Amino acid sequence: MKQVLQDMAQGVTKISISPSPLINNNLLLVNSSVSLISAGTERMLVGFGKASYVDKARQQPEKVKMVLEKVATDGLMTTIEAVQSKLAQPLPLGYCNVGVVAEVGKGVDAFKVGDRVVSNGPHADVVRVPKNLAAKVPDTVSDEEASFVVVASIGLQGIRLAQPTLGEAFVVTGVGLIGLLTVQLLRAHGCRVLAIDFDEAKLELARQFGAETCNPGRGEDPIAAGMAFSRGVGVDGVIITASTKASDPVVQAARMSRKRGRIILVGVTGLELNRADFYEKELSFQVSCSYGPGRYDPEYEDKGQDYPIGFVRWTEQRNFEAVLDMMASGQLDVKPLITHRFDFEDAPKAYDLLTTDKSALGILLLYKSEPATRHISIVKLKGGAAINPSKPVVGFVGAGNYASRMLIPAFKAAGAQMHSISTSSGINGVVHGEKAGFAEATTDTQAMIDNPAINTIAVVTRHNSHARFVSAALQAGKHVFVEKPLAITLDELAEVEQAYAAAQEKGGAHLMVGFNRRFSPQVQKMKALLASVNEPKSFIMTMNAGAIPADHWTQDNEVGGGRIIGEACHFIDLMRFLAGSEIVSIQARRMGDNPGVAITEDKASITLGFADGSFGTILYLANGAASFPKERVEVFAAGRVLQLDNFRKLKGYGWPGFKKLNLWKQDKGQNACAAAFLGAIENGTPTPISPEEIFEVARVTIQATDILRTQ
Repeated sequence: MKQVLQDMAQGVTKISISPSPLINNNLLLVNSSVSLISAGTERMLVGFGKASYVDKARQQPEKVKMVLEKVATDGLMTTIEAVQSKLAQPLPLGYCNVGVVAEVGKGVDAFKVGDRVVSNGPHADVVRVPKNLAAKVPDTVSDEEASFVVVASIGLQGIRLAQPTLGEAFVVTGVGLIGLLTVQLLRAHGCRVLAIDFDEAKLELARQFGAETCNPGRGEDPIAAGMAFSRGVGVDGVIITASTKASDPVVQAARMSRKRGRIILVGVTGLELNRADFYEKELSFQVSCSYGPGRYDPEYEDKGQDYPIGFVRWTEQRNFEAVLDMMASGQLDVKPLITHRFDFEDAPKAYDLLTTDKSALGILLLYKSEPATRHISIVKLKGGAAINPSKPVVGFVGAGNYASRMLIPAFKAAGAQMHSISTSSGINGVVHGEKAGFAEATTDTQAMIDNPAINTIAVVTRHNSHARFVSAALQAGKHVFVEKPLAITLDELAEVEQAYAAAQEKGGAHLMVGFNRRFSPQVQKMKALLASVNEPKSFIMTMNAGAIPADHWTQDNEVGGGRIIGEACHFIDLMRFLAGSEIVSIQARRMGDNPGVAITEDKASITLGFADGSFGTILYLANGAASFPKERVEVFAAGRVLQLDNFRKLKGYGWPGFKKLNLWKQDKGQNACAAAFLGAIENGTPTPISPEEIFEVARVTIQATDILRTQ
């Protein structure tokens, strides 16, 4: 599979070769025939990628604030590494794709192999798209015409919000690609249309589509033009499809509108508004969201749950279908909008044109390779030095943010031989695999697990797949490192325990969970100091976790298991490690239900009792300030106190010979954790965390979560 990527750090647009994506529930695999470059959106993304770090910061002031807050809590170097890692992740370009269905996943009934479809798939010769973000193309609509459907749907959604009626006077401000499509759709609604733009060539197209025009670049006054166009009463509505930092389009829209007129923002503008303009006329102003209802809703897009047509007449998919119907009937003509065609392999040249020629409108990428050559499950990478089978040879399952930024570099630094990296999308594996020196990238995870050349598997996927991959790897006789949690249900945990027991009978594979905090240098110092204490200890561990939206996958009990299982398990393990004693009791309390708080489980306390009399409370709080330390550990014992903030500053109170241990850079123990695991494999020593503790912590975490959910 080949795909267009934008390097956001270096500003380079390139084609990357990767394994074809893995089909899954509610998804389609499509062999692309043509895709459309969105001149506005993609020009902006490519321009951002080419900008300097200073210009990038100027364009995103809200992100600068977040960076400064992270510096205050995590330190400068940790923050710099996080920002560089984020920018180093290439961005897939494109969202206007047409092709032929090659494969359908479970739960897909409306499509079959061989159907010609339009979708929001990226610029790639094979795309994987949700079933609700695709629509069948009528026989009378060509592939090239259909490639305009998605951008036309953006304009159509703005029109639906404006609710035009036959005979009304509408203004379209900014007649680029979406604007010109919006002009035609408004004309099809029976509206008179005035198009405003600084580009005379685009205005000429608007006139061909039946609009009157105004060119401010020639000294024409948009407000006066709007009033004249509306016969002096003010226009009924304005749809803004322009992209500018200035607030002029909104101000002008308000001043040319009639009383109770409607203004819809489809594009991007400044929003410094004059209250009087809106107040006196009681104007409506609304921002349109992409292709329509369903956008960014995981239930609709990811899980394939459609909205009932009786209650939501126009969804994303139904907007696609409506645009296709307009094309089939001849009411929407996109042929005059096609300005350039490029073979897909020449995509970088197309983007050079996009950034240098502002007059370019419809730039098409044409896919001419045989579909049979596109579907491969393994791609050889630039890595792959000679492998020593007596040492850890690692296959990674997953290449998300944590895997790519933390775990893969930690394994590499510890001397792991990086063999294969498996992802469902394919492209992430290639991007991060090349950077880390893997020999190959794949989308066939089971084949990688079964590969006899690999003796160690690292699982860094979404939480609901951990137990399945761990069990499969253990059954294949592999050593396993799994990023927390080990399992999200007791049934899954029992499955892993059974697989581990069977593996021990066959030869003793290592099983390790990535509880890295116990390996951090400051926690190791705390453990050494506490070794001299012969009485029970008291712990207070505060996780100022920060809010995550209720629809984030980690909050989904079936996918992420919730934040207690997904994150608080770190501190249950840390307390178990510092106590050095078995957990014998669990108490838990969450925030009470409140209509103003969507998630209460991530605002909770967990109190653990230990066999030696020690006890401790974990405060997992998602409702704190970002400027407060994100993680604080306090230990009270024998008239002494230890306090650790953010794994940077450790203070001792009342400890003979110890006052503080501060680090210039945050260290949560990721490197030491990976090194300890790999060292145990290579040297034949016991797993750094005993299996008894691993299973104990997993069980206690799930039980604590069950208590919180049954209150």
